[in-house]
Amino acid sequence: MFTGIIEEVGNVKELRVSARGARITVSSLGLWKDLAIGDSVAVNGVCLTAVEKGGGAFTADISAESLQRSNLGNLRRGMPVNLERALTLNTRLGGHLVQGHVDGVGTVTAIKESGEGRVYSFCITPEVAEFLVEKGSIAVDGISLTISALGEGEFSVAVIPHTVEETNLRGMKAGDAVNLEVDIIAKYVHRYLERGLSGDDSTGESASFYEKLAEGGFL
Repeated sequence: MFTGIIEEVGNVKELRVSARGARITVSSLGLWKDLAIGDSVAVNGVCLTAVEKGGGAFTADISAESLQRSNLGNLRRGMPVNLERALTLNTRLGGHLVQGHVDGVGTVTAIKESGEGRVYSFCITPEVAEFLVEKGSIAVDGISLTISALGEGEFSVAVIPHTVEETNLRGMKAGDAVNLEVDIIAKYVHRYLERGLSGDDSTGESASFYEKLAEGGFL
């Protein structure tokens, strides 16, 4: 589990892709030192496991599914990647709960200057769009951001200068692919409501939950 607060921007040192998956080596200034073999680390928002470390870098395996669901397979040597170690129970939750399980890949459609910061816009698939709400949270390449505007098949985020400078957003451009993870709470609520609406639950628990929401005026 992560918070979406990027600790460091590393660089791809090597990426070896095969039919079974891939192995990535990422160079970093200091984060690699604090990783133990077997530790979880988010690379562009994808939860990976460190399998090797040393010489200013760490190595992690990427499953075939992660390659299919994320932008990691498109990375090239020297490209910047956002890095975050897994949170601990005494960590401040500065962003939101991020699992490191990518829900889909979006595309940057526009980047506009806004005061001291920037507004980034992304096009998204319907599968991602149904979980988004204005002012809700979303992880973009592992960065915890707040949705400032929501349209048909797209959303925007307003980003402060610090976040731009301390993440891979700094060099991002229109047409770039980004990993997207929606709020886990939104996914659970959606699933409960979906089961309640369809009545597809032999226990009746989901239907009861749905009825209570309706009675309370939430639906």
